[in-house]
Amino acid sequence: MATNADDVPVLGTALTVLEGPLKLPAIVFGAGTFGNQYNSDAHLQSTFPVRTVGLALRYDLMGVSGSFYSDSSPMTKCGRFGPSDFDYSPSRIRDSVKRSLDRLQTDYLDTVYLHDVEFVCTPVAPRTNGSNLGALANEAAEYGLALGDEKQVRGEGDQKVLDAYAELRKLQEEGLVKNIGITGKTFLRYAPLLRERAKVGQLLAASPFSMGLLTPSPPPWHPAPAELFTMSREAAGIWSEGLPNLALGYAIRNTGSKHGHTPLVAGFSTPDEVHECIRVWRELQDGESDGRKKAEEDAQGKFAKAGYLDWSWASP
Repeated sequence: MATNADDVPVLGTALTVLEGPLKLPAIVFGAGTFGNQYNSDAHLQSTFPVRTVGLALRYDLMGVSGSFYSDSSPMTKCGRFGPSDFDYSPSRIRDSVKRSLDRLQTDYLDTVYLHDVEFVCTPVAPRTNGSNLGALANEAAEYGLALGDEKQVRGEGDQKVLDAYAELRKLQEEGLVKNIGITGKTFLRYAPLLRERAKVGQLLAASPFSMGLLTPSPPPWHPAPAELFTMSREAAGIWSEGLPNLALGYAIRNTGSKHGHTPLVAGFSTPDEVHECIRVWRELQDGESDGRKKAEEDAQGKFAKAGYLDWSWASP
């Protein structure tokens, strides 16, 4: 396959490798874009996926995160096999890992996560959508986060998560997996709790575009309410380089070496999107932009005025 001009990295500051147990780069490639939730068959069967991954590797985005139903990766997930297909049974978890090993032709996986545990665990929350920041304050007990609640198994869903995690432990002991963990939604405000109370050794932030909501063409399956779609379209004019660029800059600025050595997982569908991410990352390494920060504040203010700042939508 011929190399196009946009398949070649732009010279500049090299991507930082962060401290921490996994020694991950500041940006990790999120491979969810290689599934039909975000791209068509025509796109996936074109040269774009190979070219996009190739460029990312040339930029030293050596970490790649994906899930089984959007094709496997060195840092992969298991337990979710489609938009609404979850199977956390130990046998299915083991089969998933072994199939990933076969596909990748490797003897072990660097990291395996249980995918989207919030859809499987026993629900403990006073509401299914809206702001959940009360979980960190006066509503901690209602969310199951009061001191002393850590060891409670609240139902069948919680037990499924624990059983699946125990199977990952076995796979780790057998040398098939080096690191294990879980994935879920909502990060920035919960990061200190995860580090201090849950004793999580490595955190990764993800989804800077809110599952495509902040892009020009959000996926039709997105569970956000219609008004939030409208707000996103209206906010697009706040920043001359577009809302995805603004959101990416905000996410990069709140991750990395200054924020607990936390990598950012971002999805890319084309080489242009990889170039854009590296350009924004380099821009922020050179110093803060007053214009960018002002635009971020304006965008947050717009969502806050409509009652959608820090909004979480119900599980689909």
